[in-house]
Amino acid sequence: MRSSWFNKLFIKIGSRQPVSRLILCLIILLALIAIFGSSSVGIIDPAPHVPASLIYTNYRRIKEQAAVDYLELRSVLVSAAGNRELNLCSKESENFVPCYNVSVNLLAGFKEGEEFDRHCELLVGTEKCLVRPPKEYKIPLQWPASRDIIWSGNVKITKGQFLSSGSMTKRLMLLEENQIAFRSEDGLIYDGVKDYSRQLAELIGLGSDTEFPQAGVRTILDINCGFGSLGAHFSSLNLMAMCVSGYEVTGSQVQLALERGLPAVIGNFVAKQLPNPLFSYDMVHCAQCDIIWDEKDGMSLIEVDRVLRPGGYFVLTSPTSRPQGSSSLEKKRNMLTTMGDLTQQLCWILLAQQDETFIWQKTADVHCYASRKKHAIPLCKEDDNDQSYYRPLVRCISGTSSKRWIAIQNRTLELSSDELNIHGKYSGVEPEEFSEDLQFWRSATNDYWSLLTPLIFSDHPKRPGDEDPLPPFNMIRNVMDMNANYGGLNKALMEEKKAVWVMNVVPTGASNTLPLIIDRGFPGVKHDWCEPFPTYPRTYDLLHANGLLSHLSSERCTMIDLFLEMDRILRPEGWIILTDKLGAIEMARSLASQVRWEARLIDLQNGSDQRLLVCQKPFLKK
Repeated sequence: MRSSWFNKLFIKIGSRQPVSRLILCLIILLALIAIFGSSSVGIIDPAPHVPASLIYTNYRRIKEQAAVDYLELRSVLVSAAGNRELNLCSKESENFVPCYNVSVNLLAGFKEGEEFDRHCELLVGTEKCLVRPPKEYKIPLQWPASRDIIWSGNVKITKGQFLSSGSMTKRLMLLEENQIAFRSEDGLIYDGVKDYSRQLAELIGLGSDTEFPQAGVRTILDINCGFGSLGAHFSSLNLMAMCVSGYEVTGSQVQLALERGLPAVIGNFVAKQLPNPLFSYDMVHCAQCDIIWDEKDGMSLIEVDRVLRPGGYFVLTSPTSRPQGSSSLEKKRNMLTTMGDLTQQLCWILLAQQDETFIWQKTADVHCYASRKKHAIPLCKEDDNDQSYYRPLVRCISGTSSKRWIAIQNRTLELSSDELNIHGKYSGVEPEEFSEDLQFWRSATNDYWSLLTPLIFSDHPKRPGDEDPLPPFNMIRNVMDMNANYGGLNKALMEEKKAVWVMNVVPTGASNTLPLIIDRGFPGVKHDWCEPFPTYPRTYDLLHANGLLSHLSSERCTMIDLFLEMDRILRPEGWIILTDKLGAIEMARSLASQVRWEARLIDLQNGSDQRLLVCQKPFLKK
């Protein structure tokens, strides 16, 4: 049964504002200018004293209403003039990721690995066009089939590159002419993924990898994840493994992982921190990840310490390539000696070692740092709520004064009242508000799911209701909540047992709730929506934004820039759900036609000024 909220939905089809309304709005606007202009000169009447707080409140209300009125007026202007669909980008943009242009970065003077990092400041005058899918692109298979088989035309790997890569053919198997199948035997992990996972569990004192949650391990950062084989196995254990890897022109690890329906994001901490807060992961994993951990005074290892929770594990497998001669053996010994010194300064202990696998455990005792040698890595002098957003790497240990310092072995599945109080101090969340937010998303999620069907774009003025079949639980896989707030949508989808994972994004201008989302066990990053998101084209099935549009006020970008970026990262036949004030939604509906989305405006009929816009991106075949 659907909720009463859904049964009251009213869908406005093809409605357009008349030109007469445009003329009326212009007349009213001129009248207001005349009134306020005349009152600003001449005799000044004495005014009673008004408290500063009331003045600020009234000013803010007028400012917000003016923004809505502007969007409505602009929507009318656009509607009257007619919308022109944007053109398709050139073929070269099919797999391109903005902000990761190596040649431009080199010309700008970046070197020593920084040329592979993210540099959005070099973006200038990009063409407003729609990124086209490759000619061989096919709609991905539904989860869990997509975990094991993908269409080879959906990723930038040619047959020639596939066949010429010896290491790749050990991990992959080409099926027929247009599919790539993944097997659990990964060439980077010699005994197979399942055996390797069990080995890791045994090395930290568990009987089986199914017991990882009992040791507090629920979230894993997999650095340079290959083709996501370990993450795919962890997903079968209900563990969240986030793949992070640098931008690659071809054979991208991140693109392949996302195509399989596995969490992944482009990240390269050669010079800058990851967009994650303190204590984001219970385990950090590196199997031949090609990072020289003892370079630059060990700052990459210090960054791992920053995102690793107290009591968490760092797994390093094959720290060097298989030794070839005495020089390689000597290099390996030197590296491990340096690693030993660095890990002691970080208050890590070498928990276990077997063959080429080393496991360190981060201390859960914050007092450990006071007992180190005098010249050890210093502690950072940072505020507890300081949030990293592509800041430079630092050579100091973060989080030792944080109230969130809780060992993973002591954490519970749900946030405790004490943890909520900690987050309330820094991000303003109240326990009652937190509970109400979850109840709201439990109801809204069911309604959202009912809208994920082409029937929403039929010619019916109203949905038939209970006669409509609900979409299958695995209709979508990769979901992004572009303004995640407390992560309520993620939690509600989990409770409904939908076959999805959610990338929770906290905009840089919003309240810093990302630590709260992370502490709930959900993946998330902080992001400036005036910049491209660090992912490849066509990597998400559903984009959700609640209240984001009306807060997108910057001279650096416009709503059409945001929509072009959403279109870039959305898969063909993917869905967009936008909730916002009426003026913002009306503007969004006008722009949706320019990016060629099918769109329907829904009045929630609850007396508020909120509206719902449901869109679907078409599959633009050549």
